[in-house]
Amino acid sequence: MAKIAYILLSHRDPEGIIAQAERLTAGGDYVSIHFDARAKARDFDAIRGALSSNPSVTFARKRLKCGWGAWSLVAGTLLAVRAAVEAFPRATHFYMLSGDCMPIKTAEFAHDLLDKSDVDYIESFDFFKSDWIKTGIKEERLIYRHWFNERTHKALFYASMQLQERVGLARKVPADLQIQIGSQWWCLRRRTVEAVLEFCDKRHDVIRFFSTTWIPDETFFQTLVRHLVPEHEIQSRSLTFLMFTDYGMPVTFYNDHYDLLLSQDYLFARKISPDATGLKKRLGQLYAETGRHFPISNEGRSLFQFLTGRGRIGRRFAPRFWETESSLGRERTLLLVICKKWHVAKRLVERIRSVTGIATVDYVFNEASTPLPDLGGIQSTLEKRTRHRRALVRMLFDYWGTNTLILCIDPVNVDLMQDFVADRSTVRLLEVECDFSDAYLVGHARRVGLAGEHTPQEVINRLLPTIRYDVKFESDNIRDADFSGLSRVRESAEPAENAVALAAFLGITIEKAREIAETKHLFVD
Repeated sequence: MAKIAYILLSHRDPEGIIAQAERLTAGGDYVSIHFDARAKARDFDAIRGALSSNPSVTFARKRLKCGWGAWSLVAGTLLAVRAAVEAFPRATHFYMLSGDCMPIKTAEFAHDLLDKSDVDYIESFDFFKSDWIKTGIKEERLIYRHWFNERTHKALFYASMQLQERVGLARKVPADLQIQIGSQWWCLRRRTVEAVLEFCDKRHDVIRFFSTTWIPDETFFQTLVRHLVPEHEIQSRSLTFLMFTDYGMPVTFYNDHYDLLLSQDYLFARKISPDATGLKKRLGQLYAETGRHFPISNEGRSLFQFLTGRGRIGRRFAPRFWETESSLGRERTLLLVICKKWHVAKRLVERIRSVTGIATVDYVFNEASTPLPDLGGIQSTLEKRTRHRRALVRMLFDYWGTNTLILCIDPVNVDLMQDFVADRSTVRLLEVECDFSDAYLVGHARRVGLAGEHTPQEVINRLLPTIRYDVKFESDNIRDADFSGLSRVRESAEPAENAVALAAFLGITIEKAREIAETKHLFVD
């Protein structure tokens, strides 16, 4: 009978990881865990402490700091796979999972399915001929060396790629490999996994090549399995059910999706909402059941496309995904920096990011040129960003794989602040009180179209009192809104005073807050 070693990659939710491991091993299977080194040490200690006595659980010998799209995800997977191969000699299959996955069939059903066919389940299509990649760069993922992460060092990522193109540093793929691409959620037989590990030990040139490609978790295993395994022993599909929205983001499943999920021809599903406690409980109980029959209708994708498509032709059988998923997420924290002087706020959040590592975004709702990742078009105009603001911000949380995000926002956008504060997530606000010289206000008038380069001085003189009052009016509106999570820093205040507000806003120690507040020229024009 098949026995599965689950390769579980995770970076958060220690309680969920513990429950997942206990659930899967209770079904007679094994679990090998790689827990991201970027996560809190106490979370990993909690996981190891809770599972250390379970003989069916092992851990990667080393924890790596993993980045989305980076080789570190593949390296972490290989570490967990090697640990599983060594610890579980009776494992017949190795199945990739994340902390957001849940079983949608019983262990009994999964074992029977794997026993029926002596094949590997891994989605793999020709990289250059298929249309698997819908947006973004394609062959550039391979032919250029990617030393910077597009999500954390966007400018350096593209500058490095353009420099390589300019000086002719495009490289060829290894001559004996036909590059494949597909989902990273695979299930491989033991002999395939052992062949892959042996190949890795021998072919350091291939490891070097993939280690500087972009998003190698969609190409590395897919390519090697096709290279090492006869075609008739490969099922080019995943056993994990997932769908994507119009904007290229994974669909999230909630409590009312239980029956839909069970009718799909898959063993697991992702992503399950952190708030879907009822769904998690039912699916968790399901895995241990025996004798359960599963009628397979497999209509999930077509049903989703049909229902969401009604909005495009004026027939609304179901809300669009940005309405049904209207919350940013109860577990998330959104930090809003409110400042009329945009350059001051940008300087402040950049300093915060460098000291704390918190992901930051500039004036996403005010400045069309704000650097943003490709989110399928929702980010393309200020009007779209504002109309679908919660969907946009939720995508940014998902894109950077974080639960804490800082946004800059202009004081005029009190309505946006109120909308975000009404969300189930934790929202805190920091107002930066600045001093406004006449020269700054004149520049502001020109930026917003109230004045031009050739506007007469007498007109400027009449405008200035109105503009100054308008700026004060915006600040008064923020006070009148009576936001409970509002802190303030002042341009004219001493660093010690501003550090107190920064510590409360960011949830950091007063020492770190003082390090930020004492930055030279932090609030200077």
